[in-house]
Amino acid sequence: MIFDLMIHDLDILLALVNEPVGEVKAVGIPVLTDKVDIAHARLEFTGGAVANITASRVSTERVRKMRFFQQHEYISLDYARRDALRIVVKKPGPQPEFGFEKLNAPAVEPLHAELEAFVDAARSRKEPRTNGAAGRAALELAGRVMASIQEHAARVNVLGGRKTADLMGDRKAAGSDAFASHEKTR
Repeated sequence: MIFDLMIHDLDILLALVNEPVGEVKAVGIPVLTDKVDIAHARLEFTGGAVANITASRVSTERVRKMRFFQQHEYISLDYARRDALRIVVKKPGPQPEFGFEKLNAPAVEPLHAELEAFVDAARSRKEPRTNGAAGRAALELAGRVMASIQEHAARVNVLGGRKTADLMGDRKAAGSDAFASHEKTR
């Protein structure tokens, strides 16, 4: 869950915010399987930005959205519909005025674009858009999210006596050293 779904959002956030993550708080529970099927993480960056991320295999519909909030502005990206909307408060107050702007969004599916960029970088020997350092940073952050989920599970006894390490599932292959409000489902 964290290492196959949420990691893409973590990578995007690290690139957009471009600051270290200070605090990570996360919860996750098994619903359909004996591994984490739904997880929520709150990331606080050292510069003050906050991100809330949800990833789930439980939802009945596929949701792939990212939303940004800042004073007098809201941006919503919908990866599934491939559209983006920016809402700006033009005149704040008791009767605010808003501006709506549809943003240009590529018509390509994001994971397909990621694979095309990888193949292009391999063929041309150019630096990939997402290099190894960015991938490692996303993996390290995913490990922190998973560790927070495990800490929370142990604290509240989510598993009713089962070992919290069982929540890691197939992530053991990533190496044990990795385990020191975007919504995404399925």
